[in-house]
Amino acid sequence: MQRKGGSLMNHKPLVAFICTHNACRSQIAEALGRKYGARLFECCSAGTEPETAIDPTALRLMKKLYHIDMEEKQFPKSIHQIPRPDILISMGCIKGCPWMGHPFDEDWQLEDPAGKGEEAFLSAIHEIDMKVQALAEKLKKR
Repeated sequence: MQRKGGSLMNHKPLVAFICTHNACRSQIAEALGRKYGARLFECCSAGTEPETAIDPTALRLMKKLYHIDMEEKQFPKSIHQIPRPDILISMGCIKGCPWMGHPFDEDWQLEDPAGKGEEAFLSAIHEIDMKVQALAEKLKKR
């Protein structure tokens, strides 16, 4: 993944959303980061033990709720496949957070909805939406 930008004056920070499997919560955060923060920051997501595909329920609900097809630009990645982020956000380190060169800036402590039904996904998506919008607002003030 190549970083964009030029001089330091127009450098947009890279926000990385990290979770274990990079198949659900972090993928949703990446998609919503692109939606709400495109002018403010670049974003990516990764996992410590990435799955081979994005969770189908997450894909379906993001298309239904936001008209975002995550499969167009996103896929599960290892933390070793992304550039060094400026802002590091954990979705919730249940199995222990990886060391990414600096401590996490935020730990959102989100429960993984995988395998728990649509209501759990809707709840997680709503919470991620609020947190990504709050992050965008915070970065707007920098």
